[in-house]
Amino acid sequence: MNTHQQKPITLLICALGGEGGGVLSEWLIDVARASGYPAQSTSIPGVAQRTGATTYYVEVFPVPMAELAGKRPVFSLYPAPGSLDAIVSSELLETARQIGNSMSAAERTLVITSSNRTLTTQERMQLGDGRTDTAPLLELVRTHSREHHVFDMGELARSSGTIVSAVMLGAIAGSGLFPFTRAAYEGVIEAGGKGTAASLRGFAKGFELVQGQQSQARLVQDLLSDSERLANNPPGLQPDFIQIFPLAVQDIVTLGHARLVEYQGAAYAQRYVERLQQVLQAERASDPAGARGYAITRETARWLALWMAFDDIVRVADLKSRARRWQRVLGEVKAGTHDLLKVYDHFKPGAPEFAALLPQGLAQRVLAWDRRRVARGKDSWALPLKIGTHSVGGMIALRLLASLKWLRPLGSRFATEQALIEQWLAAVVSTTRRHWQAGLEIAQCGRLIKGYGSTNERGKDNLLYVIEHLAAASSFASDEARAEAIAAARTAALADDAGQALDRTLVQHGVPARPVKAQPIRWVRNPRLNKTS
Repeated sequence: MNTHQQKPITLLICALGGEGGGVLSEWLIDVARASGYPAQSTSIPGVAQRTGATTYYVEVFPVPMAELAGKRPVFSLYPAPGSLDAIVSSELLETARQIGNSMSAAERTLVITSSNRTLTTQERMQLGDGRTDTAPLLELVRTHSREHHVFDMGELARSSGTIVSAVMLGAIAGSGLFPFTRAAYEGVIEAGGKGTAASLRGFAKGFELVQGQQSQARLVQDLLSDSERLANNPPGLQPDFIQIFPLAVQDIVTLGHARLVEYQGAAYAQRYVERLQQVLQAERASDPAGARGYAITRETARWLALWMAFDDIVRVADLKSRARRWQRVLGEVKAGTHDLLKVYDHFKPGAPEFAALLPQGLAQRVLAWDRRRVARGKDSWALPLKIGTHSVGGMIALRLLASLKWLRPLGSRFATEQALIEQWLAAVVSTTRRHWQAGLEIAQCGRLIKGYGSTNERGKDNLLYVIEHLAAASSFASDEARAEAIAAARTAALADDAGQALDRTLVQHGVPARPVKAQPIRWVRNPRLNKTS
C-alpha cells in the first residue's frame, strides 16, 4: 500500500472558556512539527462558559514530511460529520452535543471525555434539581464511539495544580492517536516556561490513566478470546463428559476443565469433574426439578477451577513466557517493526515459594529455618531475580521453570491446597443437602480465595472460619438465618482486607470474632544512636 495515499488523522477538541483549548491545539501542532509531520489546526471561537462552545479542529498527516518528496497534503478547515478519528472534550454535556451533531461515528471515532459537568443556564434556572441525568449521556458516548475513555479531567487537573488542557494532552498522547512519542509531547510542554512542572504532572496523569484503561481493555479482550477458543475447542473434552452436567452449567464446566488440562493435565482435570459431580448430586437432592438453574454447581465450578489452578512460581513462569504475553507488551509500548524492545521481569521468590515444591518434611524444615531467621531480627529470606525475557537465556530459564509442573503433586503446597479444597467442598455438599440457599452462599465463598502471598492466606483463613463457625454451627434458629449470616460474612470479608468488618459481622450473628494472630516483635537499632555527637 502506498502510504502517501493515507488520509489525515482528524481530531475535534471541545473546551469551555478558560480551559486552555487554544493552548492544547497549539501544543499538538508544535509536537507534530517538531516530529516532522505536516499538521493544521483551525478554531471556532464561542462564548465563554456554558452559553457557547469553543472548538478546535486538528488534522495531522501520518507520513513524515521527509517521505513526501516535496508534496504537501491538503487539509480541511472544518470537521465533517462522521469523519472524525477522535473527539476530546472537557465537559460531558458538550461531548453529547457534538455526538448529537453526528460528529462521532460508532465504527471510527475515539471519544475521550471528562465525566464532570458545568451546568447550563437552563439547569441553573430550575427551582429544584434541574441537572441533566448523566446516565443517558454516558450511554450516548458508549454507543456512538468505537472506543471511549471517561474520567474526571477536572479533578486530575486540580490535583496536579494545572489546567485541564494538560490532562487532555496526556490523554491524547496515551491513546496513541497520533504517531508521536511521549518525549515529543513532554518536550513541547517543557518549552512553555512557567507552570511547566504542573503541566507535566497533569499530562502524566492523563497519559497513564488512558493507557491503563486500554491495557485493561486488551486484557479483558484476551481473556474473552481465550474463553471463546477454549469453549469451541476444549482440550481433552470427550462427548460423553459434557452429558454429565445440565445445559445450564456446561459452558463454565467446559472452561474450567480446559483450564486445568492446561494447568496440570487431563488427570487433574478429571479430578475437577469428579468433585463437581458430588456437588451436582447434592443440588439435585435439594432441588430435584432444577428450578434454580443449578446455581450452586455453577458457582462451585467457577471458583473450584480458579482454586485448583492456584498460582505458584511454576505458573508465573509459564504465564510470563507465553507468546501472547509478548505480543501484548509490544502493543502496550507501541513498538514498531524496527524498534528494539527489552523486557526485564523482576522476581523475588522466598522460602515459602521454594518450600511449596518440596515434600512435606523438607518444606517444614525450610519454613522452620526461615522462621528462626525472622526471630533473630532478620528479614524473611528471598532471592531477588532480574530476568530479561527478551533474551534467549531469560526465556529458556522461564520455560525450564514452567516445565516443572510435574513437581506440583509432590509438593507440600499442593497437598495443603487439596485438603482445604476438600474441606470447602464437603461444606458445600452437606449444607446444600440441608438447605439450598445456605449451600449457594457457601459455594460463593470460593470468591474469598484470591491473590497470592498473605492475601491468599488471609482468604483461606476467613473461608475456614466461616465454614467452622457458620456453616457447621448449630446455634442458628433456622437455615434461612444461617444463609443470611454466611452471605453477610462473605460480603464483609471481601470489603475489608483488615478483617474488622468481618469480625463485627460475626459478632452481630452470635459468632465470636476471629482470634488475633500472634506477631513476632522485631527489635531494630535506632540510627540516631549510631551517630557521634
